[in-house]
Order: sequence, then structure tokens, then C-alpha cells
Amino acid sequence: MSIRMRHTRGHTNNRRSHHALTATKVVKDKESGNLRLPHHLDEATGMYRGKQIAAPRVKVVKGEKVKGPSTAPVAEHAHDHTHEHANAEAKSSKGITGKVATGGRPKARSGFGGGV
Repeated sequence: MSIRMRHTRGHTNNRRSHHALTATKVVKDKESGNLRLPHHLDEATGMYRGKQIAAPRVKVVKGEKVKGPSTAPVAEHAHDHTHEHANAEAKSSKGITGKVATGGRPKARSGFGGGV
């Protein structure tokens, strides 16, 4: 086994000299004055290299938010999906005696050696 070479601070710093982050290159658009990435579409105007490529983005103005409970009327939720609960009748027919006799659990549980 060979002896390892010394690892000095200078060696480490020379290696790390290439780890510097570069700032994002941003271009100011000539027509609109917005900042955008070079070779990219101006999202505010939809222009690229002097041509209209996409529809301009419309700025959505949101209304004022008011703190506190809502004063709007609340629509009641009606349960019209009773047909989806077909097993509900079978489960309820067991009654309390079925739950007490089986312990309220399924007979076969994985990892407990069978359904005895």
C-alpha cells in the first residue's frame, strides 16, 4: 500500500476555484423594457425577435381579501351516492353480536399465523 500524498489548503482551493456560481444573464427588452433571459420569449408581450409568437400574458387583478368568516351562503351537501355503498347493508346486518364474536377484526390478519 502506498503512502498518500499531502493534501494542502492550496490544492483544495485550486480545485474549488472552479466552483464559483455565475449570475443569471438577464437582458432588458428593447420594446417593453421588461427583463428576460436571452434567446427567450418575452412573456409579458409574447414577442420574440420582433415577431408576435404568443398571446400576451394578461395580468389578473385579485380582489381584496377580508379576514373573518365568509358571509356567502353555503350550499348544503346532499348524499346522493347511496348506491355506491352496496356492502353497507351486509356489514350492518352483522349487528353487535357479530362484532363481539369476531373481536371486531377480520379473522385472517397477515403476519399473525392464520385465521384461528
